[in-house]
This record gives sequence, C-alpha cells and structure tokens, in this order.
Amino acid sequence: MKWFTRRILCGDASQIFVVLLGLSVCLPVIAQTYPTKPIRLIVPFAPGGSTDIIARSVADGLGRQLGQPVIVENKPGGGGTVGTTEVIRASKDGYTIGMATVSATAANPAINPKTGYDPLKDLTAISNIAATPNVIAVNPAFPAKDYKTFLAELKAHPGQYSYASSGTGGIGHLQTELFKSLAGVYLVHIPYRGGGPALADTVGGQVPMIFDNLPSALPFIKDGKLIPIVVAAPKRLTQLPNVPTFAEVGLAPVNRMAYYGLIGPAGMPKDVVEKIYTSLQKAVAEPAIRRRIEDTGSLINVNGPEAFTKEIAAEYAIYKEVVATQKLQLD
Repeated sequence: MKWFTRRILCGDASQIFVVLLGLSVCLPVIAQTYPTKPIRLIVPFAPGGSTDIIARSVADGLGRQLGQPVIVENKPGGGGTVGTTEVIRASKDGYTIGMATVSATAANPAINPKTGYDPLKDLTAISNIAATPNVIAVNPAFPAKDYKTFLAELKAHPGQYSYASSGTGGIGHLQTELFKSLAGVYLVHIPYRGGGPALADTVGGQVPMIFDNLPSALPFIKDGKLIPIVVAAPKRLTQLPNVPTFAEVGLAPVNRMAYYGLIGPAGMPKDVVEKIYTSLQKAVAEPAIRRRIEDTGSLINVNGPEAFTKEIAAEYAIYKEVVATQKLQLD
C-alpha cells in the first residue's frame, strides 16, 4: 500500500492533503502537534487590573495543560482596543490569544466607531473564564459611606465630583454614565490607560471614586483604602454582605456583571480552539486556580466557544442600545 502526504492549502492551514490509494482527503492535523512553542496571552490593559489578575491566575495552569508556557503580555490603551487589535491581527495559528473583556469586545466598540474591528466578525471566541461583579467604591475621604448618603451628596453637588475609569468607552465608563442618567446625577469622567492606574489614583485620593471590577478593588476594600457603595451582581456578595446591589436601589439596568474570557483572531482552526478550551477546563479545575479566582469575588464560568460567542454578541447589543438611548459620545 502506497501513500504520501503533502501540506497544501486545503480549506485552511490546519489541514493536510492526503493521497491514499488514489483517494484525496483533507485531514485536520494542527491540534495533534499544537502547541510546539510558547503561547502569548495578551492582556489589553495595564498590570494590576482585574483582567490582568484573572489572566495571571490561569496562565500557568493553562500552560501546564497545553505543555508549553503561556506568557502574559500587557498591551494597554484605547479602553482595551489596542491589545485586542493586536490579537485580531495576529496569525490564526493559536500562538497569540488574548483576554476578552466587556470593555474591549462590547462597550468600546459600541461607543467608538473608530475602534477598527467588529467583535462579531473579527475574533474567535474560545471560552469565558469568569463572571465578575462590578462595584462603585469611593476613597475614604469621600463624605458618604453608604448608598443613600452617596446619592444625596452627588445630587447636592452636581459636577463637583469626578470618577476614574479604565478608559473612554470601557465598561466602567459606560456603566457609570448609565448610572448617572438613571440616578439623575452629574459626575466628571477621568479616563485612564487601564484599571490599575485608575484604581491607584482613586486609592491615592486624586480621584474620589471609581466603578471598578471587584477582583482589583476588593483587596483595597478589605484594607479600608476604599469604601464600597453599591455592586452590580445578581445578589449581595458574601465578601460585601452589607453592600446593596443596583437592583436593590432601583437601578436594575446597571446590574450587569463583567466577563473575562479567551479570544483569538477570526478563523482559528476549530481543533486548536477546542484544545485551548479543554485545557482551560482542566486548568480551572485545579483547586489552587479555582480558589485564586473565586477569592476575587468572581464566579467560574468556562462555557466554550459557542456559548461565549453568544455572550459577547448579547453584551455588544446591550451596550449599543445604551449608547443610542443615553446619547453617549466619546469625551
């Protein structure tokens, strides 16, 4: 029996052309050898923010499961669009993947027509990793320590207070703007190049408040360096049992959690996507990794390519509606 193989373009680069007894077939082969070198995991925000925390929580375990190091690289800027664009423009071979956030894949594209990519067409959704509550927190010097007095203070002094965000068009920006319009208050937006710097200046008192993801804010809340006011979560959090949800204070539309997942460029081979996904499932099953993520207040939600694709599409549609309804524009 004679046979031979030749690598040619056969649907996509993940297949080889096989001639066997005069018959030609295309067979997927990349996942059989992938990966053979380290994998870049691009975090589209600065170190210290929630995206960075979740990425570094899973990177080592994911690398162990894949058999190659997963190296985290921070590429901040543009509310997550700079790093996300780098992922989208990368080779489809699975050696460059990125962290997906609501800011980079839904909120920012919804408000910024110059983002340069369509989250529904230009990326491959691999899987969500975790669902994360968001929290409005204030510097201890702020004159209010609970939601009722917080709201009263803002209404009594329109325009006097500012808030920090991870960047224009990010989830912190759009959620705060939605909060402003529904609560009838006015705050000045101070955008930063990532959640880490925004959080640092709020803790330092340069900005009085922030609408941040819980993983990055919680350590400062536990240390008394930030005061939690209200959370976006399905119910009160065990870590913050005395802090109401937005639904409880009559602002249910703001009550949305963030996602942190893995994406790659559009057109990634399905077998490579599946290998990363199954390796991620095994990584988060490791008790130390699961505990590290859950200790941030996040919920494990490794849901796979199909479910995560739908999740991104749903958030994108919601924020497009928010932008249109609230007439939000870039600063």
